[in-house]
Amino acid sequence: MQSAPAEVARVSTLELFFDLVFVFTITQLTTVLTNEDTWRGVLQVVLMLGVIWWMYGGYAWLTNAVAPDRAARRLILLAGMASYLVLALSIPKSFGDDGTAFGIAYACIVAVHTILFAGTTDETVTRAVARLAPFNAVTAGVVLAGGIAGGTAQYVLWATAVVAEWGSGLVGGASEGFVVQPAHFVERHGLVVIVALGESVVAIGIGASHLPLDLELAAVAVLGLLLSACLWWAYFSGDDAAAERALAREPLAERAWKSLLAFGVWHLPILLGIIAMAAGIKNAVAHPFDELHTAQALFLAGGVTLFMLGDAMFRRTLDIGTGAVRATAGIAALATIPLGLALSGEAQIGALVLVLALALGGESSRGCARSLGT
Repeated sequence: MQSAPAEVARVSTLELFFDLVFVFTITQLTTVLTNEDTWRGVLQVVLMLGVIWWMYGGYAWLTNAVAPDRAARRLILLAGMASYLVLALSIPKSFGDDGTAFGIAYACIVAVHTILFAGTTDETVTRAVARLAPFNAVTAGVVLAGGIAGGTAQYVLWATAVVAEWGSGLVGGASEGFVVQPAHFVERHGLVVIVALGESVVAIGIGASHLPLDLELAAVAVLGLLLSACLWWAYFSGDDAAAERALAREPLAERAWKSLLAFGVWHLPILLGIIAMAAGIKNAVAHPFDELHTAQALFLAGGVTLFMLGDAMFRRTLDIGTGAVRATAGIAALATIPLGLALSGEAQIGALVLVLALALGGESSRGCARSLGT
């Protein structure tokens, strides 16, 4: 019977540094959505996030098994960080002049990942990596080919890479053979979510940078902060600790599968929701009292919807709550779109804050009542 390795204490500062570089990709994806607020822009962001998040997950699984506690490993991980930085720089024009640069940087990210994983001493993990590495190399080649080809071929090839990567995870047994250490794994993903949420706060500052600071601007900025705080509350109000306990209870094989589903698949809509919401906030704060365009109102409400639905499925997968209240709140967020279209971004953000505050407050109250009842 396979035994779990000793628990990794916590996420290292080098891993946190890695996440700060990685989150620059979130900033750049938000820029794409802000500048190209069309279905084409949405598709581009979805395709890029799909392949980017697959390999970020690969690095989280990597440092979960191979701690960056030696100089050689740290230097190699820094090479991976440099590759992510170059990839992030290419994102705004990745469906144009910088498609090849995106593909080369992505191939380097995959190569560094494979080299570092070769340092594991666990034979089961070694076999799992040997099975997965050639597949990652092939999909990296597909991404590079798409970047070189450009045009319609790029969309087709990158969509193929996204479907192949996540399809292999869901039906191809990509998680088989890996051992997940819950404390490290949960903390690592929590850190990237909270740093990504910081992007929505940065969006407030960017949107307001050209405006005089008065009471009205301060009000809409605070509302934007409250909206980000509601999403923080939804993800971090005890669920991270509950997720750690839930993973620790699982047998090793089932733990790996649930980790892939909860922290891989369901974090895709969570991150996409943050990106869309940040793009909506950036536009709304720039013109807080103007009526929003349809895309801007959709980004604000749709971002909250994606985040809450992803969070609900995350909770359900780990059996730390049904997520019904959060899913309902996510769907209710769509009802705020007419406010943005008819009134202003400020009105829509305020309504979103109200919807989430009522839902999360009600959920918390019911939880307290059940605790007292027992």
